[in-house]
Amino acid sequence: MHTPDDRLPESRADDWYYDNPVIPGLHPDPSACRVGEDYYLVCSSFEYFPGVPIFHSRDLVHWRQLGNVLDRPSQLPLPPDAAASDGIYAPTIRHHDGRFWLITTNVSHGGNFIVTAERPEGPWSDPVWIDLPGIDPDLAWDEDGNCWCAFAGADGPAFHGVRIARVDPEAGKVLEGPFPAWAGTGLQWPEAPHLYRIGQWWYLVIAEGGTERGHTVAVARARSPRGPWEAAPNNPVLTHRSTNQPIQSTGHADLVTTPDGQWWMILLGTRPRGYSPGFHVLGRETFLTPVRWEDGWPHVGPVNLRERAPGPPRPLEVEPVRDDFDAPVLAPRWISPRSRPEDAWSLTERPGWLTLRATGSTLDRPGCTFVGRRQRHQDSRTAVRLDPGSGRAGLSVRMDEAHHYDLEVADGQVSVIARIGPLRQSTATRPVPPGPLVLTITTRPAAQRPPAEGEPSGLHVAAPDFIAFHVGDDPLPLAELDGRYLSTEVATGFTGRVIGMYVTEGTAWFDWFDHEPLDVPRGS
Repeated sequence: MHTPDDRLPESRADDWYYDNPVIPGLHPDPSACRVGEDYYLVCSSFEYFPGVPIFHSRDLVHWRQLGNVLDRPSQLPLPPDAAASDGIYAPTIRHHDGRFWLITTNVSHGGNFIVTAERPEGPWSDPVWIDLPGIDPDLAWDEDGNCWCAFAGADGPAFHGVRIARVDPEAGKVLEGPFPAWAGTGLQWPEAPHLYRIGQWWYLVIAEGGTERGHTVAVARARSPRGPWEAAPNNPVLTHRSTNQPIQSTGHADLVTTPDGQWWMILLGTRPRGYSPGFHVLGRETFLTPVRWEDGWPHVGPVNLRERAPGPPRPLEVEPVRDDFDAPVLAPRWISPRSRPEDAWSLTERPGWLTLRATGSTLDRPGCTFVGRRQRHQDSRTAVRLDPGSGRAGLSVRMDEAHHYDLEVADGQVSVIARIGPLRQSTATRPVPPGPLVLTITTRPAAQRPPAEGEPSGLHVAAPDFIAFHVGDDPLPLAELDGRYLSTEVATGFTGRVIGMYVTEGTAWFDWFDHEPLDVPRGS
């Protein structure tokens, strides 16, 4: 990386501004690297298959998904009953010696492993498992070609923090260590380490305080990966804890430089809404913020919803709102819990339609057929054209098996079903004719929705949003439900909403799927 100086980039006549988050929706724990004028970014994927989405950008602002690093079952062995929010944690992507390297943790099977590729879109190799404990591993190389792996985890009762080992990344062997490096500033969960050689120093960037509202970014430096480590005098270098910033939980950061020497930070954050304590529903998202250096230390933040961009805009092709299922393969943005058996779906059985076959009888337990997309907009409209045949199928907003709302068609009627913890209830039903029909789910700000007759006082104020369920072209919803019950604060865990198509009985066909922002009046 470039040696930092103490200057900020000067203002330019062609300045433009970008909106945070730069990758909205369930895209947490971002890691990025630059190769020439191209940037590549990966995120955690937890229990979803395929795993580790990989994005490309030319300006750090406009990102397009190239694919998924773990797109084969041999790369992503997940037990059929893997818990929600388990699976793949915190990948790190780096480019070294002409190859892309990615290291991550499968907390459900096998631990830490490395995959490599000649091109970012793949194919990526099968895993090389490495005998290191802990989570959130990182890779960095010194001038002699030694590879160092920093990771988070306990070393008995005496040390809980970041440890470092010298490794052979080709063979997955530990050559030296691991040895304790830095336990942070004393907050809980020192994790998410990234190690950098910058000038004559090695810098260690970590997260502390947990990935919730107390999240922080802290920095230390040393002359060698073996230490000793000196903490930055301005730690935490970034946090939004105990503030009224609209972006919260800022942390789990990675540094990247532009070709002209600017420094930027990619990190996760959340956008809670509603009454105290606030509810975030999209999961942890990817944000971008500038970095300045003073006296050899990075200074960051606050992270704003709008920032001056790194350089001239270089937009990429925008993904279409609608997927017509005319392609020979599913687009990389489609994900499924734990696996997607080949015999459960087809794009060729009925050309122009996605065919789904039931593999489980309920969304309340693992093993169902579900193909969905991360909800990317706080205020959104998602619609699908469904031919249920004689099956049971629909459109679901999912957090996990115990927290989802379903718009389901079966036996000549459509129903809205709410699963909230131990409770499952059909909240509304309506008869529908046989054949294809359009199902629509919208999410909109609670402030736009007046209280319903007989509704408890304050309900519409407390909710982060309301989720409405429409059938056909009827402007009146079949039902409208409080969105807080599909939030991380209620469901717990590390993920966010995924909206998708499902079948729990027989076979169903889906003609198209739309997901787009809802047109929300300004000031609402």
